[in-house]
Amino acid sequence: MEIYLVRHTSVDVPSGYVYGQTDVPLRETFEEEAKEVKATLDQFTFDAVWSSPLSRCTRLAKYCGYQDAILEDRIKEINFGDWEMKTWDEVNEDPHSEDWFENWLNTPTPNGESSSDQYERVSQFLDEVRASGHERVCIFAHGGVLACSLVYIGQYNIQEAFKNIPPYGEIIRLICND
Repeated sequence: MEIYLVRHTSVDVPSGYVYGQTDVPLRETFEEEAKEVKATLDQFTFDAVWSSPLSRCTRLAKYCGYQDAILEDRIKEINFGDWEMKTWDEVNEDPHSEDWFENWLNTPTPNGESSSDQYERVSQFLDEVRASGHERVCIFAHGGVLACSLVYIGQYNIQEAFKNIPPYGEIIRLICND
């Protein structure tokens, strides 16, 4: 099975903000960035296409011709809970931040999730995709989801994954054999 993972294009959020599952806008350069993604994807046909329901992914999926992409909550970005749309400086002031920074893998953010939580939901989704019988699929998602997917196939261990977030508009091809 071939899985094409597509990270959304660049977001219009000031540097240093935590935005995870917040539905943030895309930059004015969306169309320029999206044209490159579409040109690559136009070379393929897919048995199924999924998208995170956040607009930064659905907008790219629609631009690329997948108006009917299946919306899937499990491929949303990590949920930063109470830290959503705060600066990292503000997060550092939160009394819970020390625990999270020491063990971000297993410690959830306040009213959010841990990196392990995100990895588990992404892995569960990928297990279902692999069991679907499809030969080639496309998934429009987020940097954290792409990183989790690379952990899933063994390219990185989870401790290294978030040092290797793919750039905006990146397309990653995974080959998953049974």
